[in-house]
Amino acid sequence: MTIAERQTQPDPRDRPERRERPEGPDARAWAWAVLATPIGPLLLAATDEGLAQVVFHAEEKTAAETVARLTRRLGAEPTAAPSEAPGTAPAPSAPRCAGHLAEAIRQLESYFAGDTKAFTLSLDWSLITGFNRRVLRELAAHVPFGTVVGYQNLADRVGEPGAARAVGVAMGSNPLPVVVPCHRVVESSGGIGGFGGGLETKRILLALEGVLPQPLF
Repeated sequence: MTIAERQTQPDPRDRPERRERPEGPDARAWAWAVLATPIGPLLLAATDEGLAQVVFHAEEKTAAETVARLTRRLGAEPTAAPSEAPGTAPAPSAPRCAGHLAEAIRQLESYFAGDTKAFTLSLDWSLITGFNRRVLRELAAHVPFGTVVGYQNLADRVGEPGAARAVGVAMGSNPLPVVVPCHRVVESSGGIGGFGGGLETKRILLALEGVLPQPLF
């Protein structure tokens, strides 16, 4: 059993808390998995709308905390994943969230193998709102593989030229790193800038894409 298959199942240690939070009418179906990657384990969570969250450094404790938090936020326990190998299509009867999850695993594996240059995933933006969502949607749509953008430039693109610092905050709150490529946002002076997953993770992602200016390293 792979790490993605094993950790897609609900963590039994979370069940007492979850029983105290019965599913309500607004509960949303979702599924999750942990994928081993060159930047460490990534937790992926998908709803029926699409991929909703990517979490860096998803070792056991972080994964358990994330699953508990998403259970509260989405109002439901995660759906049990199908038994197929990670990255393969689930059975036609599987929930839509499982299909979105399987496709996210497939495309991320391809990205880290150097094959995928653009993600074509359905995304669920519900975990972020307002200015932060606007900035991240602009980033996802218009800063492709092999390019970088400055914080100020991204602020200009969304019509908020005085909001360069706020752009940095938006990058830090990105629920979908790697797929929504906040690692491509750098300082206008040529510095690498900050990164929620850690600077070494950002360097690895920039190196993987391979076309960044030398002063960034």
